[in-house]
Amino acid sequence: MKTIKNWAEVPAFQNEFEEANYWMNTSIDWNLMKASLVRSDQRESVAVTLRFDPRMLARIKRIARARYLNYQSMIKQWLSERLEKEI
Repeated sequence: MKTIKNWAEVPAFQNEFEEANYWMNTSIDWNLMKASLVRSDQRESVAVTLRFDPRMLARIKRIARARYLNYQSMIKQWLSERLEKEI
């Protein structure tokens, strides 16, 4: 069984079947896994202040409630999706 020691060793897959076959014969080095877990727990979050028109904010909150989401989380999701499109 092959063990990867760097995420760059993981190839791009054409489909899920190819990926499943790869992971059946490949394991992840413990140090790589541990480093990934440590990094994900140490994510930083920065508070920002935005001014919204009260009617716009009310509409955003209404949409969020209809989707059973926190409105701030929904705004972050929207910003993240737009950022990906821009990049």
